[in-house]
Amino acid sequence: MEASPPLDLGRRERQIMEVVYRLGRASASEVRTHLADPPSYSAVRAMLRILEEKGHLQHAQEGLKHVYFPTAPHEDVRESAMRHVLRTFFAGSTAAAMAALMDASEEPPSDDELDALARLIDRAREQGQ
Repeated sequence: MEASPPLDLGRRERQIMEVVYRLGRASASEVRTHLADPPSYSAVRAMLRILEEKGHLQHAQEGLKHVYFPTAPHEDVRESAMRHVLRTFFAGSTAAAMAALMDASEEPPSDDELDALARLIDRAREQGQ
């Protein structure tokens, strides 16, 4: 089953996915211990099943428990989410998205971050992007 878009997740589902990505694989009880203001164990299990039905997670049986792991590498999901955000909120404009990120940041970018951005821009120019 192909995973649904990452932005179709509710707040708690996103939190659960963040925990599973951070841990690499986790049982319902492990997920629950890493959530702020956690719901009941049954609710976490239900959300893990829903995330599996949506194609974001798979599980393996380890003893008596199910251990869940992501179906896609975190980098792939991050890129997919960014493409969706670019199309939805910035009409595909990288410059508009970068400007919004710069405006939204609580602190100005460091010299190292600005240098890294400049290298990315130079590389994009070289590649004709």
